Amino acid sequence: MAGEVSAATGRFSLERLGLPGLALAAALLLLALCLLVRRTRKPGEPPLIKGWLPYLGVVLNLRKDPLRFMKTLQKQHGDTFTVLLGGKYITFILDPFQYQLVIKNHKQLSFRVFSNKLLEKAFSISQLQKNHDMNDELHLCYQFLQGKSLDILLESMMQNLKQVFEPQLLKTTSWDMAQLYPFCSSIIFEITFTTIYGKVIVCDNNKFISELRDDFLKFDDKFAYLVSNIPIELLGNVKSIREKIIKCFSSEKLAKMQGWSEVFQSRQDVLEKYYVHEDLEIGAHHLGFLWASVANTIPTMFWAMYYLLRHPEAMAAVRDEIDRLLQSTGQKKGSGFPIHLTREQLDSLICLESSIFEALRLSSYSTTIRFVEEDLTLSSETGDYCVRKGDLVAIFPPILHGDPEIFEAPEEFRYDRFIEDGKKKTTFFKRGKKLKCYLMPFGTGTSKCPGRFFALMEIKQLLVILLTYFDLEIIDDKPIGLNYSRLLFGIQYPDSDVLFRYKVKS
Repeated sequence: MAGEVSAATGRFSLERLGLPGLALAAALLLLALCLLVRRTRKPGEPPLIKGWLPYLGVVLNLRKDPLRFMKTLQKQHGDTFTVLLGGKYITFILDPFQYQLVIKNHKQLSFRVFSNKLLEKAFSISQLQKNHDMNDELHLCYQFLQGKSLDILLESMMQNLKQVFEPQLLKTTSWDMAQLYPFCSSIIFEITFTTIYGKVIVCDNNKFISELRDDFLKFDDKFAYLVSNIPIELLGNVKSIREKIIKCFSSEKLAKMQGWSEVFQSRQDVLEKYYVHEDLEIGAHHLGFLWASVANTIPTMFWAMYYLLRHPEAMAAVRDEIDRLLQSTGQKKGSGFPIHLTREQLDSLICLESSIFEALRLSSYSTTIRFVEEDLTLSSETGDYCVRKGDLVAIFPPILHGDPEIFEAPEEFRYDRFIEDGKKKTTFFKRGKKLKCYLMPFGTGTSKCPGRFFALMEIKQLLVILLTYFDLEIIDDKPIGLNYSRLLFGIQYPDSDVLFRYKVKS
């Protein structure tokens, strides 16, 4: 019903109403939604927390400090409870030994229904909810993000990194200063885009990517609002920005790009099978794929660099590991750009990987969410709980990541937390029992990020180059917190930025 209200509102020409009309429309919408979300707890259901705000529920508490608020609710109500959040009732399961309740109930708890609704709200993709065959075929395209296809992507990525950094390596060895977040977003966006989509051959490719990146970051800044039930017309110019980006991915514009990756080519083939050539929803699909490719990689890169810059012992350990690998493979750090590391060699850098994982542990709020397709009883060791059709069920990993029983001093960055006896550490315990899930920045089960291998290799490659060829120093050596604006989606932004400097090693 909430979606019907939003859709009906969208049929008005809100632009003609003026500010008083917009305020009235918003007030009527809020009133209608308040009427829709009246609810009391039934026998057998988890504790219900509706908050004091109609419709919004506990959203302000959650946004202020999600982890602290969820820990407070856990202390008051136990490991399973239901909250009202932005017009949706979400049952959270916080006990890691009960995660399988969410992961295994595929028929009653659907990721596809949830994700398709999200795709329509955020990117204006509507056909996936009706066309299961297209959904299945697009899912098969993810095979090109692993195995030999991933090796091909990594080779292309290295060539693109070379073109970005080689001009820097020809410069003098004087210091350059930059804000860390724009530095990371600029490099990650360009490398990811050119590796997956190729380059524009009929205009200035650098100008095209720069403008597209700026528009994308403005779009991403409103993502949490887009996936709520707030009409897009009330979100400023985000609708026009989204339409502008989508037009960049029209079939006509794509024909002017050279160097498509296998995964992009396969997706385009599927889309052209189900859409007419001129349909702009093709571009909406590509915007969604671009968002999935960079929206979390950018802040991950930021946090990895930030923690390495602030922890000299971590930086030294990672650099030493990289140097030893280069020496063992006969590669020298000289002029030019001779480094070439395979996926297996990058995977052997356990200190680098542990540092990235630790940065993810401290910054990831990626929540596993499922749509309840029918009334369901979840049976666990601690009791049975009934959840209602139309609700959402969620796993909130920050509770896991911040548990002192699992991770000693969880608020601290420890670069070697995921290393044990010189090998990757994959065994963690709670209540004396081994955990199946201990680090969940990429989700789990059917919703586990299919691009996680690509994203990790991209960050590893970039860090190897930066730490090998550049001296890096932090200037604003200050603690940075999480922004929380993305709430339950992905890696959180920093709440401020830091200045750092870099120069080519002599």
